[in-house]
Amino acid sequence: MNAYASPLERAWYIGLRVLVGLVLAFLVLPILVIIPLSFNSDSFLMYPMSGFSLRWYEDFLTSPSWQQSLKNSLIVSPAATIIAMALGTLASIGLVRSDFPGKTLLMAVLISPMVVPLVIVGVAMYLFFAPLGLTGTYTGLILSHAVLGVPFVITTVTATLQGFDFNMVRAAASLGANPVTAFFRVTLPLVAPGVISGGLFAFATSFDEVVVTLFMASPQQATLPRQMFSGIRENISPTIAAVATILIVLSTLMLITLEALRRRNERIRGARTA
Repeated sequence: MNAYASPLERAWYIGLRVLVGLVLAFLVLPILVIIPLSFNSDSFLMYPMSGFSLRWYEDFLTSPSWQQSLKNSLIVSPAATIIAMALGTLASIGLVRSDFPGKTLLMAVLISPMVVPLVIVGVAMYLFFAPLGLTGTYTGLILSHAVLGVPFVITTVTATLQGFDFNMVRAAASLGANPVTAFFRVTLPLVAPGVISGGLFAFATSFDEVVVTLFMASPQQATLPRQMFSGIRENISPTIAAVATILIVLSTLMLITLEALRRRNERIRGARTA
């Protein structure tokens, strides 16, 4: 804050930060409240806690239903992320390098799964995949999750490509590199921060998705969020709090990774303009 600021400016400076802090507390505290409950020795989600226990984490690690749902999530989410990263990166490069009628409309269609209500997306995917016999299969579930992740990859890679100099690709071609070699040796290393950032968003979206999974998956393919959803409806167990705590930690690690990638991308852009 400026040392010569007027009292009104000082009040605005302090008041704005207090307001931002209150908004952040309103958003974060409900999430943090669940963490202590995962260590409660009681069988109920309630305060005050009667004691400290790791029994609910043990239940998560030993329960066949929870382990099966975790296994399903670890099968579906990485596969959907890889597909989303590949398709989203190629789509972004094509959109940035090309200029054709309907480009804006096509971009809107590609990112529509990110803005359309998930219930509508789930119904549409069910109606599309059901005649193909892909509902209740890992293939259908992975493809549907990949569709949800593609918009995030397109958004981040397109933003990264805004400062990309395609003359480097032309230089590689002039030295004898074919398009595939130029992509893997020149384009991909430079847009890698955007690709990885989009991939992390796609993974988080897939790993946390429950609405589309309710339409596409069979009971044997219940993912971790669907298992949590079923547990909340049928029998609220503190094991859900333990799983939620694990997911909060994973989400925090993803955010830290995204921030590190953002800073790396800024350093790369600064080196290009220097």
